Amino acid sequence: MFLNYVENIILPLFTGSSIAGEEESNARDNEVALGSGGTVLIKPNKNDEYRLILKRNLSFKANEVTLLKSIISELGNVSNLGLLLPDQSYLKRLNMTAIEKAICESVTETASETLLNIVTMLDSYSSRTYEGKRIDFGIIINESLQSENKLDRIHYQNMFKYDFFAVLSNGMQSCVEFDKDGYYIGHMSLERMRFKPTICSYDYISLARYCDANRIGVVLDTNGDILIFKNRSLIYSKKRGVWNSYCHDEIITLLSNRSSASIKEIRKSIYFTSLDVSFAGTGGCLAYLNKGLTEQALSHIDINDILTEKHFEMKRLQLAEASKKRSKNQSSTIDFNNITYQEYVEKYEKTKTSCLKQTIAGRKFHELNRKLREELSSIDGATIVDYDGTIIACGAIVRIEAGSMGGGRLAATNTLAKYGVAVKISQDGIMQAFMTDKKTGKVIPIFTVG
Repeated sequence: MFLNYVENIILPLFTGSSIAGEEESNARDNEVALGSGGTVLIKPNKNDEYRLILKRNLSFKANEVTLLKSIISELGNVSNLGLLLPDQSYLKRLNMTAIEKAICESVTETASETLLNIVTMLDSYSSRTYEGKRIDFGIIINESLQSENKLDRIHYQNMFKYDFFAVLSNGMQSCVEFDKDGYYIGHMSLERMRFKPTICSYDYISLARYCDANRIGVVLDTNGDILIFKNRSLIYSKKRGVWNSYCHDEIITLLSNRSSASIKEIRKSIYFTSLDVSFAGTGGCLAYLNKGLTEQALSHIDINDILTEKHFEMKRLQLAEASKKRSKNQSSTIDFNNITYQEYVEKYEKTKTSCLKQTIAGRKFHELNRKLREELSSIDGATIVDYDGTIIACGAIVRIEAGSMGGGRLAATNTLAKYGVAVKISQDGIMQAFMTDKKTGKVIPIFTVG
């Protein structure tokens, strides 16, 4: 039972983590403790004789260990209560409430009860509609203010009872604000928020800018997902009933594929775009190539998808060499020995190539407007970025490795991961990143979020 909790509830909260086995334990050992090599050791009860070993590429932080302790403590309380319950079907809901309680306590000490109750109420809104449309909603909990209207204070529990409340904000351009005790402060337009660096999906940048150290943002989006913001970042989401945490700095580091040649600004743009595509619900595949592996990666990319003269020339030479090895009966209809990039685009009317090339206008991936990056990466196929940020292709059809398993997008991601880091974003918002293990030469997952 505990193993099931860890796999399905706890691991998604800690990006890139997995169970690495177990070790012997005794009553002197804590339920949660740091292990060797940056691992964390957990067990459900003090007297258990084993502890599971959780590991990931980067060490667990102190605040994550604190969250784990809170989760294990809450699950212990539920387990004790479960012994008294005649109907065990309540346990699943109690376990989820335990996780949510621990998450809310990790976000705020002063308003955790208000946050937990609002999350629970938004959960009930997630399946509702208003005049046939799914509800989206934005709430701010301000820990530093209290409602000034002492005589006629309105509590969120009363407001949630009425349909009008469902359309009073959307979390993107507007929100409603409550104090830490849940009393209404007022309505706020987010369109004129001053610029502040944020880490979140594109649509919620304005909300995230407002969510400083004293303000917590809670959003219900039209997919029925719940998002929590603080310190100008998206920190938690509940998608398809599963809670996820967003360890942004760790993920950006993982995208380097341990390569000193990678540029942090490019890695950030890859991650931000993955977030944007994830929440847009379009699906996508992004690959960031390692220095020195570009020509090998080009063997999987159709020449019609290539957007730069430099990479076209590399591919042209590959095709010219391949044509020499074919018999006359197998020769290509195009002579790649002498044709230039411009001649190829014009002669064969490559409209998609011309359009994308003009749209990108010589800029590198991280130099593009963020919304444009999302739109380019949402084109069916793969977006492939060279080690220096040059965009090789958008919407590329990837020639996959023989024997590849899974759907087309996953197979393409695994193929491109042989030459760098590749991120697959499914239409339901799950981000999965892969790279090649330098010791085994096999493609391995490095994180899953969402």
